[in-house]
Amino acid sequence: MIRLRHSSFSDRTTSAAPPAPQGWEETRAEEAKSQRRSAELIRQEEVDKEEEGETSAFLLPSAEAVQLLKSPIPTNRPMVDQHGGYNVDEALLSVGFGKFQIFVCLYAGLGWISEAMEVMILSFIGPSVKSQWDLSANQETLLSVVVFSGMLLGAYMWGVISDKLGRRNGFVVTAFVTSLAGLLSAFAWNYVVLLIARCLVGVGLGGGPVLFAWFLEFVPATNRGMWMIIFYSFWTVGTIFEVGLAWIIMPRLGWRWLVGLSALPSFGLLVFYPLTPESPRYLCLKGRKDDALKIMENIAKLNKKELPPGVLLTDREIELQRQVSKPEASATDSPSSAPRWKDSDLGVIETLRMLLSPRLIRSTILLWFIFFGNAFSYYGLVLLTTELNRKSHCNSNGTQSNDKSDAGVDYKNVFITTLAECPGLLISALLVDRIGRKISMAALFFICIVFVLPLVVHRSPLVTTILLFGARICITGTFSVASLMAPELYPTSVRSTGYGIANCVGRIGGMVCPFAAVKLMESCHQREALLLFVGVIVVGLFSVLLIPYDTKGRELTESISSTKHDKHRQAV
Repeated sequence: MIRLRHSSFSDRTTSAAPPAPQGWEETRAEEAKSQRRSAELIRQEEVDKEEEGETSAFLLPSAEAVQLLKSPIPTNRPMVDQHGGYNVDEALLSVGFGKFQIFVCLYAGLGWISEAMEVMILSFIGPSVKSQWDLSANQETLLSVVVFSGMLLGAYMWGVISDKLGRRNGFVVTAFVTSLAGLLSAFAWNYVVLLIARCLVGVGLGGGPVLFAWFLEFVPATNRGMWMIIFYSFWTVGTIFEVGLAWIIMPRLGWRWLVGLSALPSFGLLVFYPLTPESPRYLCLKGRKDDALKIMENIAKLNKKELPPGVLLTDREIELQRQVSKPEASATDSPSSAPRWKDSDLGVIETLRMLLSPRLIRSTILLWFIFFGNAFSYYGLVLLTTELNRKSHCNSNGTQSNDKSDAGVDYKNVFITTLAECPGLLISALLVDRIGRKISMAALFFICIVFVLPLVVHRSPLVTTILLFGARICITGTFSVASLMAPELYPTSVRSTGYGIANCVGRIGGMVCPFAAVKLMESCHQREALLLFVGVIVVGLFSVLLIPYDTKGRELTESISSTKHDKHRQAV
């Protein structure tokens, strides 16, 4: 039982102190009343959980409730804010974006480079392996499909693991799997072994969203849009580097050397892993507030800034104090009406139910359509870059010719088209914090349609390269903005899982697109393939327009309970 120590409380409030501002006595009295009601709410939650036979590991212990009652009340200054402390978002705003975030950005960016290289390599090893092992078109297509199948599995699996066991534990395992499977691919002695190895590479690559979410949780809300787009530029660096590497390696050393060298960035993640911190948002969500505070203090020290005055509070504690500090709250309010805060220890089924709950289902479903459209279009354009430049094996009447002398990859055109990702990122970086996420994506989707449609009829190599360049600019921009907006829409308790599942759906688009970009093109059905691309992009465009609200400038929330109250809260 919690007993109020009236004597000690009175001693504190009557001890000598500098003159208080006018009206501060009333504020102190109201504050003490709020503290007592907060403790009662906490204790009532514990009693309710014990009666239900459920674990209360994620609830504050009774000792913490007592500490809340016994905490000293300031007598000579107002509180920092209405809650008497600050949350992680306010702490990040105070310490700003500095050396610490740059280190985190470089580390996560290395993982992003690794994933981009492993995806871009699909444009090169397929034709080369097909020629060396005399594979059919279906077997060549399957080399891409198994990678995206692995990414589909990994995106969900690593998202759940990182939400349950921590962001660090999630991305270190993905780096280990990707690097080893990449090396195994280089030494594959037959087609089946290569398929298995590439599938395992895909499983490891599925953890990319974990690194993205991890970096996002260290970035202040006011800088988030610009820096997340800058972070996405590491993907572009990876694709350009892979094309340049293929241009040098493939004609001289072959595909095995290219595959082996492309696995090296994943080993870099393992080397620098001991230096990486856990996400303070995740630690707060799991009740490890002291650990979160230590990390925030290290960030402030490295950035040469100071944390806000007061104490670090979780969204749960802020919500409890919000409940008890409402002026209209009456003494008859039931403590059981306080939020239950079950988000912090969710199982797989509970997580899925939360993502499909009334508050999140609309955003979740629409994000699935957006990610499917983005992945289908982006990876399709990557594969089309090589296929459209190898298309002269089709006769004017749409039938295949026997001349395969042009079956090699035109590295020059592929390199030029890949450079389009640079202006794509620049445009999205300039727009995302000015006109918002929704308008940026919608505009870029529409312009992408304008570039893709002429490819239905134009066959000139120069025109094809120009149109692919423009389309690649737009789809890179939409992909980067979508990757920024998706984790912003979800609370910390399901952020990695929600973003991971959205990427899972995107991987399905990646699995399907080889049949359009390779299979249809190999059978000389260019018009049908490109009209399919246009249709998918149109679906993505309308899905963007139906997203319920823009996340520009919004603070990240810890739980679905705080999502309800933070829907209209803007970062200051």
